[in-house]
Amino acid sequence: MVSVQSGASLAKSLFPVAGPVGMVTVRIGFGTVILCAVLRPWRVRLTRRALLPLVTYGLALGTMNFLYYQALDRLPVGVAVAIEFLGPLTVAVFSSRRPVDFLWVLIAAIGFIALLPAFSQARHANLPGALFALGAGCCWAVYIVFGQKVGYHLGTQSVALGSLISAALIVPFGLLHAPPNLFTAQVLLPGLAVAILSTALPYTLEMMALTRLPTRTFGVLMSLEPAIAALSGLIFLGEALTGTQCVAILLVVVASLGATVTASPHIPAPVPD
Repeated sequence: MVSVQSGASLAKSLFPVAGPVGMVTVRIGFGTVILCAVLRPWRVRLTRRALLPLVTYGLALGTMNFLYYQALDRLPVGVAVAIEFLGPLTVAVFSSRRPVDFLWVLIAAIGFIALLPAFSQARHANLPGALFALGAGCCWAVYIVFGQKVGYHLGTQSVALGSLISAALIVPFGLLHAPPNLFTAQVLLPGLAVAILSTALPYTLEMMALTRLPTRTFGVLMSLEPAIAALSGLIFLGEALTGTQCVAILLVVVASLGATVTASPHIPAPVPD
């Protein structure tokens, strides 16, 4: 989580130079190359049954990252992540369907409303940014559901294959719409660091963690991500949040913790975007 959110803050610091489209293009491009070099997905035998979940997973991954970077351009990092986190929270709640889960839905809804610019009085925040983050959260939910399915068929290689599909969706669009200075050392070198911090390193650490921790423990720890994102934004970008925003992020964290603890054991845990 520290790696992911440090990468997000570094990427956002480069928006004035490369823009959100340029940075998501560099991140996905470099990240895909690194994952393919490490995991070597061409060794996998792709079956017809795994094809549709894999394509859906890859498209959700690419769209999620694109929308997330658009949200980062308009919202503080902590606020964007807290809104986006409603996606995996929804998956956990609707997969469990216990009466207590309505409490987590209510707490999360209050937190979401409090994060809207009209209520939080946020600087450099607007409604389109909140909608972009919410869209990224919806893609995150799809990513989790289909990621579990494709992981059953293809194992860890699904990450690299999904990234390839994501790159096929985003990179051509990014190359057409990114600023002309995208292919400069000023962008590409930090962009490589963003790809390592936001994609290659956290996916590797995540796989190591999942083999050593129960799914529920992993989910509880992941629930802290909105708070870590807010801290990262403060340290690296000077994004001081209002009291309302801090309380709202805390509500989202509490809702995620509660949903993870009360969820059925088979519910997939949230994973970094």
